[in-house]
Amino acid sequence: MGIKEWLIPQDKVFFDLFEQLAGTVVLAARELEQIVTNETDPAQTYKKIRELEHKGDLITHEIYEHLNRTFITPLDPMEISRLASALDDVIDYIDDSAEKLIIYKITEYDKSMQDFAQIIHLSTIQLECGVRGIRSFKNGNVLEKCGIEINRLENMADDLLAQSILRLFATEDPMTTIKLKDIYECLETATDKCEDVANVLSDISIRHS
Repeated sequence: MGIKEWLIPQDKVFFDLFEQLAGTVVLAARELEQIVTNETDPAQTYKKIRELEHKGDLITHEIYEHLNRTFITPLDPMEISRLASALDDVIDYIDDSAEKLIIYKITEYDKSMQDFAQIIHLSTIQLECGVRGIRSFKNGNVLEKCGIEINRLENMADDLLAQSILRLFATEDPMTTIKLKDIYECLETATDKCEDVANVLSDISIRHS
């Protein structure tokens, strides 16, 4: 690496990588939604999600590698680290949710699972929009709108979890209750992680506005 590369902020590299990571998160969320809406073969779709999770790990690692090599960065190094970690957490919980569906041998996907998956997918679309917005901090309104929508969706997921668990404990099959509760909580955590990304984006927007 030449002296010029050390001195000039590598804006494009970091922003490109963040957009790639956010796009990968969206793809994983879409695959999860397709599982619970019976649009694809669950085992094959889970394999795709695993591949996307691995791709996300590689992109996250590349972000950290660039962070370690770049002298001047377009964002504070801690902001870059927090955003990479938060996005990686989202795809991890999407992967975990899909894995639980396979491990527990779920063959019938109820309305709660479908609603959770839709909320996750919609949240990741908003995340991708927000990540694109950090290329220019003139897009503060865009980041704010994305954050508000993600927060609204996360609140919906909170309510959905409460209602879903309430219905579960009205059943007489304890094993089914345990399995579904674990799945619902994992899906809801994915929406929490989306909100974590939105909070990081909000902090970045405030700091650089």
